[in-house]
Amino acid sequence: MRGRGETTLKKKNRTPSEFVETMRRKAKDGTLKAVWQDWLWIWSFSRRHWGAVVLYTLFGILASGLGLAAGVLSKYMIDAIVTLDMNRLLPCCMLMVVSAALGVAFQSMTSRFAAKLSISMHNDVQAAVFDSILQSDWMELSRYASGDLLNRFSADVNTVAGCAVSWLPNVIIQLFTVLSTLAVILYYDPIMALIGCASTPLMFLMSRRLLRKQRDYNQKMRQVSGDMSAFQSETFRNMDTIKSFGVEEQMSRKLRFWQKNYRETMLEHNKFAIRTNVWLTVMGTLVQYAALGYCLWRLWRQDILFGTMTLFLQQRSNLSSAFSSLVSLVPTALSGSVAAERIRELMELRKETHTEDLPIPEGGCAVEVKGVQVAYTADRKVLSNVNFYAPSGKVVALVGPSGEGKTTLLRLLLGLIRPEEGEVALVDAQGKRQPLGADTRHCFAYVPQGNTVIAGTVAENLLLARENATEEELAAALQDACAWEFVSELPLGMHSPIGEGGKGLSEGQAQRLAIARALVRRAPVMLLDEVTSALDQETEQRVLRNLTRRGVTTIVITHRMSVLNLCSGAYRVQDGCVEPLEKEELERLASQ
Repeated sequence: MRGRGETTLKKKNRTPSEFVETMRRKAKDGTLKAVWQDWLWIWSFSRRHWGAVVLYTLFGILASGLGLAAGVLSKYMIDAIVTLDMNRLLPCCMLMVVSAALGVAFQSMTSRFAAKLSISMHNDVQAAVFDSILQSDWMELSRYASGDLLNRFSADVNTVAGCAVSWLPNVIIQLFTVLSTLAVILYYDPIMALIGCASTPLMFLMSRRLLRKQRDYNQKMRQVSGDMSAFQSETFRNMDTIKSFGVEEQMSRKLRFWQKNYRETMLEHNKFAIRTNVWLTVMGTLVQYAALGYCLWRLWRQDILFGTMTLFLQQRSNLSSAFSSLVSLVPTALSGSVAAERIRELMELRKETHTEDLPIPEGGCAVEVKGVQVAYTADRKVLSNVNFYAPSGKVVALVGPSGEGKTTLLRLLLGLIRPEEGEVALVDAQGKRQPLGADTRHCFAYVPQGNTVIAGTVAENLLLARENATEEELAAALQDACAWEFVSELPLGMHSPIGEGGKGLSEGQAQRLAIARALVRRAPVMLLDEVTSALDQETEQRVLRNLTRRGVTTIVITHRMSVLNLCSGAYRVQDGCVEPLEKEELERLASQ
């Protein structure tokens, strides 16, 4: 992906000379072309709103032109007053009022168009990134920390959306301002125009330095910001664990460590910006004094009137400001390219293969795994030569030590990961086999470990599984999950609000809601990953009996041997192998 394999450490520790060498190397291998490709990608969003972008640009040009006209009019007004030419003063005053009114109107319209465009662009980019993340291959996406994803989804999207809205229009507007202002000064005095452009060579030199440094600083800032976001996200998500271990002070120290990194990177950038601004300010001041001295000399010789002098000084300042704005768009372009690169990295992840959702088999279905081998990486094989069978409508347990591959087996059934060898299939009542993948995921209802309740009402949580479910179906699912007892006692029943992460509910209640949500899906296969661990034994037995009564094929990961009483079979997952438990061993474990 265009040289993205460089490590974060290398990016952080590069010296300026190393960065220049890296840029030269990239120029040779064609990676600098990626900046242009990033901007083509950004402009692909601008093209969707080309009409509004054109109007935004035109309004900006008109506002700039009116500002220049106001400057010229002020010259004639001042000259009319100095020469006591009242016949010219009144028309100039009227034109000035009209120009000011039009300027306010165009600025207002520009601001309105900018707001609309900004919102539309932001929504377009964010929606495209969001859809791409949802459609990405699970294995590919799992390489990114949640905090980094959020940082790209918020900060980088904002940067790209802002560039898509304003960068090219601002280039055109500022270029028009520079050329039109220079033309006006040239018309009145070519030497003054030359003085006004005196700082241009230095600005070009400084912009080259900015080019070398700005992209590096942008990468550093975004990386540090992403690391901090990841830390904060993990901290807030695991607040119970942090408090239970009493490590609040330790986490505070870690936050300050990340803040220190952020501060050092920010101050390093700030120091560079200050040095650059000092040199630009010194040069700008020298040019300003030179222009003032030239104007005073011409005024002393009575070659010009005071109004012309005012016009020269005003437009020289405007020329310098417009050129500075034009130059500042270079680091803005680099910042947009960095943000686009980070977003495109997500959007270019391998996507899941979807053809069409296959119909749910009637009469239930079994799950069969034959000769499967699974590896997350080439040197990390998790499961080898797996053979597994879950009969239709029965409960099958997966037991064994933690970290041996039980959850991996469920991910395999869901099509989140693919086997290197072997076959994973659904088998319907007629014996027809359907290979498992993304297109068969709707045949499964998955209840993962942990609290998966979201903020909202009980009903809203259940409707995540199937939006068009009726209240009767929701109530039936709650009853079969043994959750109706406490839900019916809530102030508004299933329409009662619950907090983020199920705040206000016990762990067992949250687990029962998650099971009820899976039942609402009406899938023929249920996958339960340690979700009955917070239930008492009686409630656990009732839930599993209800699943059997519904005819649902249930695969449950458990460490509680009492579950085995309700299982038609069980498999031990250990040392990369999946072995069926013999009937005698199953009965012995169930009695423990």
